[in-house]
Parts: sequence; structure tokens; C-alpha cells
Amino acid sequence: MLKFHRQIGMTLKGSLVQKIGNAIKEVARNKGSTWWYTPHMAAASRAITERIPLVDILLEVRDARIPLSSACELIKHHSPSSRRIIILNKTDLANHIQLKEWLKYFEQQKCLVFGVNSHNKDNINELLNFLRARVRELPKMDHGDQTIALMLVGIPNVGKSALANALHQIGRISAVEKGRLKHAIVSPHPGETKNISGLKIASHPSIYVLDTPGVFPAEILDAEVCSNLALTGAIRDCLVGEMDLAEYFLSMFNLSDEYKKWAKFSLSGADDCSELERRQKRQYLTDHTQDFIVNRARRTLFEAVSSFNGNLRDEEIMSQLIKAEFAVLRDAFNLPPDSDDGVRKVAAKLLNLYRTGRLGHYTLDLVPSNN
Repeated sequence: MLKFHRQIGMTLKGSLVQKIGNAIKEVARNKGSTWWYTPHMAAASRAITERIPLVDILLEVRDARIPLSSACELIKHHSPSSRRIIILNKTDLANHIQLKEWLKYFEQQKCLVFGVNSHNKDNINELLNFLRARVRELPKMDHGDQTIALMLVGIPNVGKSALANALHQIGRISAVEKGRLKHAIVSPHPGETKNISGLKIASHPSIYVLDTPGVFPAEILDAEVCSNLALTGAIRDCLVGEMDLAEYFLSMFNLSDEYKKWAKFSLSGADDCSELERRQKRQYLTDHTQDFIVNRARRTLFEAVSSFNGNLRDEEIMSQLIKAEFAVLRDAFNLPPDSDDGVRKVAAKLLNLYRTGRLGHYTLDLVPSNN
């Protein structure tokens, strides 16, 4: 049934994919754009390319939600080997069943691959042990006093800096190092890392990881890749518009089974508290990230989808459902009904909850068929 839903629901999703893709490609065609392939990104691409032959292991970081769409074109022609490892980051945001399928797929392609959540210390420790094992397999590992360089590469906002910091924190060897920790800058906005920096993650042998700026190719031709990059936050929202991205998410969400998990959430509870009680509980109606607001949004979406009887194969009917969802989410997020930018605020809050995993776990790229 789910497969059937995916097939019939492509009409509206397809329209949005083309709209988002065309918007991004138009920006890419503008060579003077400050949001796309900037002179800074071009310089970073050259610097990374020059360093690739000099490092011992290349760590290509991808977004586990879009394992193909987030591939780094810069290293596309570097054949899989023991010197290149694919790191699927943000596994906590991906569909767990499809994640296993993707890991199996890459292994079948003879690629070294590791799935990681950079905010999970145990997971980072497992990755560090995995990397140490790969370092021991390097041909030149004859002496214990060597320095090994790993380099993180990837598109913007796949979590390279967060991963570098996490490896550095877990890999600290002595208490002496704690007083002079160096961090890579982490930002929720894509394209914030400006320079290549090195962080120590292990000793005996000394292993350093190089954090690099995220780089895109000068042009992306596939509209669906553009849409997936935009929805997951790899591309700045201002290039597309939060409304279109929120509609794209809802066109996917409405055909998933995620909402069925939320039947248990009640619309009452925190809503019935007095203002004083909310303050004592540190609950604020303006903060959409608090659990009681998130649960209210979940329940609101559950009721909207489960009570809808229209045929979602029809683009217009799907659009009607999404319009109704925006209306009820405005109330769920406690936005005033007469607010001029209420719809945009709903879109922004919805995207934030999706991107932080509060509205379910989704993998946008399908594993290629063996046929």
C-alpha cells in the first residue's frame, strides 16, 4: 500500500520538485550570486583538491537522509578504496529501516561506509575505533611515531564541523589537552566554515582530522537533488522560499505513516494550564520547540490527515489538505489569526521541527534497484 501511495502522490510532489529545482538552477546560472558557487567556494574547492593526494584517508560526509543527493561531486572520480570512507551523518534523523538498506547498498558497491550520529558519544567512540582500525591497515604504518591525516569533505551542512569537534572531544588523550581545546565552528546555516583547520583526535600514532568548507559543484542539473538538498537545509531557504519547502515536506508527510504514531497525543493538558503554571513549568506558548507545543502540532497533523477523505492522487486535492494543515498549525503554534506573515511563520516552524527530527524520520533518496 505504501508503494502505491508513493506512486499516486507524485503529482503535487513532482510539481514542487520542478518549482524548487528551477529556482535553485536559476540562482546557479547567475554567476554573480552570493548564495551559490561563490569565489570563496571555488577557492575552497581548489584547496581541497590540492590536499587530497596529501592526506592518508578521505572521509566523505553525507547526510543519511539523502545518501545520493548529498554526494560530493568534487571527489566523484576518486575510486572507492581503503583511503576513502563514506560517513553517513545524521542517522538519528533518517528512517532506520532505509538506513540499513543504504548501508548494505554501499557495502555491496565495495565502499567503506559508517553511519553516525555526531551528537551521540557512544556512536562517535565507535567511529573513532573504526577509523583507528582503518589507519592500522594503511601500507605505510610501519612506525608508531607517524602522523596520520584524515580529511572531511562534503557539501554544506552535512555536519562536518560537528563531526570533527565530536571526534576531537572523544579522542582527547590526556587531561593536559583539555585546557587548550581547539574547536571547529559549527553553525546551523550552510556554508559557514571558511577555512581548512586541523584537530587532533588520537595519539600513538597521532591522528589529525582536517575540517573543510562545504562545497557544491558549479551547477546541479537534477531538480529532485536540488529539492532534497533544500528541504534538508543544505541550501539556504532564501533561495527557494520557506513556503514551497514546507509544502514539499507536507506532500511527503501526508503519504507516509508517521502521523499514525501520534494518535496518543492529546490536545489538552498544557493548554489548560494557567499562565502562572506555564511559567513555573518553563512552558512558553511562543516557543514551538517545547514538547507540549510539538505534541500539539503532531496531534493537529494527525487529525488533519486521518480525517481527510479526498483522493491524494489529485494535485488540487492534496493542495487543499496542505492548505488546511497550514490553517490548523497556525493555531497549534499559537500564532495570531490576523498576522500578516502567519503562513510564513508556520512554514519556518514546520521546517525547523522536521529538520530536527521532531516530526518523524524520513529518508528522501530511495536505494537504487538491482534491476
